[in-house]
Amino acid sequence: MSPPATVAPWRADPAPLPSSLVGLLAAGAGLAVASIYYSQPLLGPLGVSLHASPAEVGAVPTLTQLGYALGIVLLAPLGDRHDRRHLIVLKAAMLVLALLGCALAPNLGVLMLASLAVGVAATMAQDIVPAAATLASAAQRGRTVGTVMTGLLLGILLSRVVSGVLAQPLGWRAVYGLAALAVALIGWACWRGLPRFAPTTSLPYGELLASMVGLWRRHPELRRAAWAQGLLSVAFSAFWSTLALMLFQRYQMGSAVAGAFGLAGAAGALAAPLAGRWADRRGAAWVTRLGCAVAVLCFAALALESHWPLAARLPWLALCTVGFDFGVQAALVAHQTLVYSLEPAARSRLNALLLTAMFIGMAAGSALGSLVLAHWGWWGVVGLSTLMAGGALLVRLLDRPVAPA
Repeated sequence: MSPPATVAPWRADPAPLPSSLVGLLAAGAGLAVASIYYSQPLLGPLGVSLHASPAEVGAVPTLTQLGYALGIVLLAPLGDRHDRRHLIVLKAAMLVLALLGCALAPNLGVLMLASLAVGVAATMAQDIVPAAATLASAAQRGRTVGTVMTGLLLGILLSRVVSGVLAQPLGWRAVYGLAALAVALIGWACWRGLPRFAPTTSLPYGELLASMVGLWRRHPELRRAAWAQGLLSVAFSAFWSTLALMLFQRYQMGSAVAGAFGLAGAAGALAAPLAGRWADRRGAAWVTRLGCAVAVLCFAALALESHWPLAARLPWLALCTVGFDFGVQAALVAHQTLVYSLEPAARSRLNALLLTAMFIGMAAGSALGSLVLAHWGWWGVVGLSTLMAGGALLVRLLDRPVAPA
C-alpha cells in the first residue's frame, strides 16, 4: 500500500480523520518519547553491570535529555521546511540504531554516546505532533492534537513502568532491544500509513534556525512560557531521575517498584484534555498558574513522607506523584496553547523553542538531582524540586493577565 497523497499545510476538509490514523500518530509519539526515559528505573542495575558509581550512571539520562534538546533545536524546525513523513521515518530508523547501540554497549562510555543519539532521534515525536495538527481540519484540530499529546504523555510516564518491569526478569539490555523492535514497527507503519506533507517555508536551513532568534526576541509570552516550563522540568526530572536510587537505598526495592510509580504518574496524562478545556473557558494563562501551584504543593508534600507509618509511605509518594505530574502536564498543554497562538505560520519553530527550554530543564534536573542526592540525600531532592516549581509559579504570577487563547 502506498501512502496517501500529499496534504496541504492547513487542511480545510471537514471530514474526520480515521481513528486508525490518529491512533498511529499517538502511538508513534508515545513510543518515540518513551525512549528518553527507559534508563531511569535501570540506573541501579546499570551501575552494577557496568561497574559504575551512582554519579557516573546518572550521566546516562542527563545525556539523553541533552540529546533531545539538541535535536529539538537543530532538527525539529525542519518540519517547516521538509516533508514530515520523510523526517519521521528517517528518525525512526536512527532511533532503532541508537537503541540497539544501548542494548549492545560493552561499557559506560559507549552507552553514554548511544544515549545521546537516542535523545536526538527521539525528536521524531516533535514531527508527529505538528503533523497531527496539519492533517486535522480546524473543527477537530484540538481534539486530534489532544489525543496525540495524550499518547505522548503516556509514553513518557508508562515507559518507566515497562522498563522497570521488564528489567527485573530479562535484564536492562533486553529493555533497549525490545524498544528498538517497537520503534522499528511503528516506523514501518508510519511509512505505510502517513501522507506526504507540503513544506510551509522555503527558508534555507541556516536562515530557518536564525529565524528562531527573532521569534524569541519578538514574543515575551514565549520567553515567560519557556522559563516557567523549564523550571518545572528541573523539578520533574530531579524527582524521576533519583527515585530509583532512593527506593533502592532506603527501602531496598528494585527497578520494578521504581517503574511502577509510572502508573501513578500516568494519571497526569489526564491533564492534557482537561487543561485544553479549562484554557478555553478560563484562559491559558490561568491554567499555567493552576498547574504550577499544584506542582509546588505536591512537591512540598513529599517532605511529609517520613511522618507517615511505614506502610503508608509509598502510597503517599504515589499520591504526590499523581498530583505533581498532573500540574506539570497541565502547565505544558496551557503553555503550548499560549505559544501556538503567537505566530501560526511558525508553530514548529515556536514549539522547538518552548521544548528546548523544557528539555534543558530536564537535563539540568537529572544532573542536579543526582548531585543533590549524593550530598544532601532525598530531602535535598525534595527541596530542590519544590524550589524550582515555586520559581515557575513566581514567573507566571508576575506576568500581566493574558486574554484567553
